[in-house]
Amino acid sequence: MLLGGLAFFLFGMNIMSSGLEKLSGGKLQQALQKITSNPAKAMALGAGITIAIQSSSALTVMLVGLVNSGIMTLSSTVGVIMGSNIGTTLTAWILSLAGIESSGPIALLKPSSFSPLVAFIGIAFIMMAKSTKKKDLGHILVGFGVLMFGMELMGDAMDPISEFAKTNPESFESILSIFNNPIVGVLVGAVFTGIIQSSAASVAILQNLALKTGAVSFGMAIPIIMGQNIGTCVTSLISSIGVNKNAKRVACIHILFNVIGTCIVLLLYIPAFFILKDFLSTDTTPFTIAVAHSVFNVFTTLLLLPFQKLLVKLANIIIKDKPGKEEKYTFIDDRLLNTPSFAISECNNRCIEMASKAETAIISAINLCGNYDERRANDIITLENDIDTYEDKLGTFLVKLSKNELSDKDSAEVSRMLHSIGDFERLGDHAVNLIKAAQEMHDKKLGFSEDALADLQVAHRALTDIVKLTMEAYIKNDLDMAKEVEPLEQVIDNILASIKSRHIARLRVGECTIEHGFVLNDMLTNFERVSDHCSNIAVTMIEVVQNAYDTHEYLNALKSIDNEEFSEKYKELSIQYKLR
Repeated sequence: MLLGGLAFFLFGMNIMSSGLEKLSGGKLQQALQKITSNPAKAMALGAGITIAIQSSSALTVMLVGLVNSGIMTLSSTVGVIMGSNIGTTLTAWILSLAGIESSGPIALLKPSSFSPLVAFIGIAFIMMAKSTKKKDLGHILVGFGVLMFGMELMGDAMDPISEFAKTNPESFESILSIFNNPIVGVLVGAVFTGIIQSSAASVAILQNLALKTGAVSFGMAIPIIMGQNIGTCVTSLISSIGVNKNAKRVACIHILFNVIGTCIVLLLYIPAFFILKDFLSTDTTPFTIAVAHSVFNVFTTLLLLPFQKLLVKLANIIIKDKPGKEEKYTFIDDRLLNTPSFAISECNNRCIEMASKAETAIISAINLCGNYDERRANDIITLENDIDTYEDKLGTFLVKLSKNELSDKDSAEVSRMLHSIGDFERLGDHAVNLIKAAQEMHDKKLGFSEDALADLQVAHRALTDIVKLTMEAYIKNDLDMAKEVEPLEQVIDNILASIKSRHIARLRVGECTIEHGFVLNDMLTNFERVSDHCSNIAVTMIEVVQNAYDTHEYLNALKSIDNEEFSEKYKELSIQYKLR
């Protein structure tokens, strides 16, 4: 029954944690990226995120993944780790309500009084609500109900122990006397928490034991609580397998912080064990265990808060860098898949980086047409290789991420990114194609006529503007800006068609040659493709919001005669980018 109760408890916590993480929509995780060097702010943020996702272990795994990806620095994680130890104490306070013995209105605060109703409301939200946020809230409520049911099962499992304690008090006390040894208490707390990988569940079992038997003294509980903090490091230790040195140091700092904090408090506790013997022999309740848990965690955190740099130095001494070996970072660590909203936030950041690289590459390539420079051309090729890497790794990660259970909002965001990264990659390819055209002109010493150059200058300006407009719209996720892309794309198509017609006219009178025509055709074809991909990106942004993915239908509706807004914008841009 104890194992079954523990299973329900951990499963409920997992459901609740997942729902809370989805409901936060990655906002807390985004704040984590902008964390400052201020220790107090870092600690507060660590506590806040742990409360939000109800797991200090999940936060530590997240930090390992972030450092392994090079997104966060090692030093910026220390305060967050410390804060997570404070945030994890909230669960013990909620569970302490089970110890309420009053039969009056206060009894309604007992979880057993309201958790079934909470679970029923939760399942009603899941089954009937249309809003994703309400469904996520439903999962939180159901998770809480399941967690509390597990807590009750664990409590019921203690009944035989309670009966044994009442019928054989001397034998029971002799069994518990082993826990009067603080070292044994610390070891038992550490090993048990390490096995189940949840300090919250470990504290819950201790609270139930205290509630049912009434024979768990402060002298027994405090060392076990100390050990629980060490045992919770097992998760971060496992997560550090196969990561770079800096990410391993995150797990090392987590272990150092808990072990050093426990050792210091243990050294203070041992003499106090003899001085405060009467107090330590007092029996605990679920409430006093929650108090002891919070006091211990807050004390160790405040004690070590000024020594963050020292912890980083110790981690660097324990895990040394190999001379001459450069640290490698993972593009996006798979550990972030455990927190989908955060993973989506990181993917979006990478997509923005990819968009910026694509913008730089294509605009540089446009400027290189007629003004070829080998050094700048090589820089563009390097950018294009980077863009290819982004497309490959982002695409692989997003496909993995899409297999998770995502909210409607997160699912739409994944779809937007998957549709867009292909267009970013193609922009890089067209940048390289434009370089080849520019190089051919340079090597063959070809030069366009003044009229042709004037026409190309207008095309260059229009193309540069559509690329900048599209990338700014994507980076800011601005739908109003995205709607301005299609009219400009239509204008560019007309400009390019006119340039081709004018070239043929000049060819007939001998002002241009066939050789000029081949190079010009290559350039104009790539110009057209670039504007098409800009259109694709903008349309994807709009369709994701409208939850519709028929691009042709959308574009046909947009360009219809009845769409006055599109027509007016098109006329305005046609004048702005008019050929001479």
